[in-house]
Amino acid sequence: MSMDFNILMNDYIEQARKEIVAAGYEELRTPEEVDEALQRKGTTLVMINSTCGCAGGIARPAAKYAIDYDKRPDYLVTVFAGQDKEATLEARSYFDDYPPSSPSFALLKDGKLVGMVERHEIEGHSPVSVIERLQELFEQHCDEV
Repeated sequence: MSMDFNILMNDYIEQARKEIVAAGYEELRTPEEVDEALQRKGTTLVMINSTCGCAGGIARPAAKYAIDYDKRPDYLVTVFAGQDKEATLEARSYFDDYPPSSPSFALLKDGKLVGMVERHEIEGHSPVSVIERLQELFEQHCDEV
């Protein structure tokens, strides 16, 4: 039974990874990749991916559709909480005023945190409300594409 569960979880994790990468996000798996990506000039949206079924099932579609907007971040990146632990820990060091939360989103400008959408703003909400919250951040901090 546990073997079947592990296979199912691995399939689920792989699907969650593919879904976010297919939406245009660069997957960061090491602390070095995180530092390189988050220190770039411009705006960067970080999606902390998660295996959490309820909130992850809201966050991933929101991540995909929020970027279909007049203003959007220069860079889209993702780390996977619980899977790429060191990369996730490094990413969270850029927004350490907030407790660890996954899934979640962080918007950085020139390497500095300018906005956060935490799990409690995702779980129990509709994908549309999360999209609207992300687009509010884009409107405030991003340039038109």
